[in-house]
Amino acid sequence: MQKEAQTLIHPLHPIFAENSELLILGSFPSALSRQNQFYYGNPQNRFWKVLSAVFDCPEPQTNEEKRDLLLSNKVALWDVIASCRISGSADSSITDVVPNDLSGILSRAPIRKILLNGKTAEHLFYKYNPNVKIPAVVLPSTSPANAAWNLERLCAAWEKEL
Repeated sequence: MQKEAQTLIHPLHPIFAENSELLILGSFPSALSRQNQFYYGNPQNRFWKVLSAVFDCPEPQTNEEKRDLLLSNKVALWDVIASCRISGSADSSITDVVPNDLSGILSRAPIRKILLNGKTAEHLFYKYNPNVKIPAVVLPSTSPANAAWNLERLCAAWEKEL
């Protein structure tokens, strides 16, 4: 049974430092991420497994360890959407999108590449950010809904761009 759609405001601040060189953008935090107050909070999402494999470090367990993994590797993290209507965590249910303003990160950090985590992030990024001149690359989603990509394939695809 599908949950009723709700209008939600993105509850998380972007993670970045003034030396961040890569910006990873997802679409919008999942229900578990919103509950856990941190990005990729669903343990079935392979995001943290992929990053720890690519950066050859232990998989972070706490929010502080996750933040440290990002910042120590000069990675910024945020989402394309500032607010939207969404049913549960389903990207396919997203409507009424208000995009995040990426200019704060892009003006304060030397971002050289933007990595888009999945097709929804790709579509919305290009729709709402036509003037961003930084190269952007779409990567296969780390979401458990992307069952066609196993962890090994995800790691190989992400490693090429990180």
